[in-house]
Amino acid sequence: MAWFMKKSGYVSEFTQFLGEMKQKHPAIEEGQLAGRARLWDKEPIDLDNMRRSEESRVPQSAYVYQSHE
Repeated sequence: MAWFMKKSGYVSEFTQFLGEMKQKHPAIEEGQLAGRARLWDKEPIDLDNMRRSEESRVPQSAYVYQSHE
């Protein structure tokens, strides 16, 4: 929270609404954390698998739809 809000004690109606909603429905915040974990919290990258994947990649031709008869 910004320093001017702490000093004046001002809390907007929307902030009050969100605070009340989270108190009445604590599952909302749990759902937000689960969604964040699903989208952003990823497993560490296995560098060995990434290296092997890049080494095994086959170069693509410039004209992929052209037949090579």
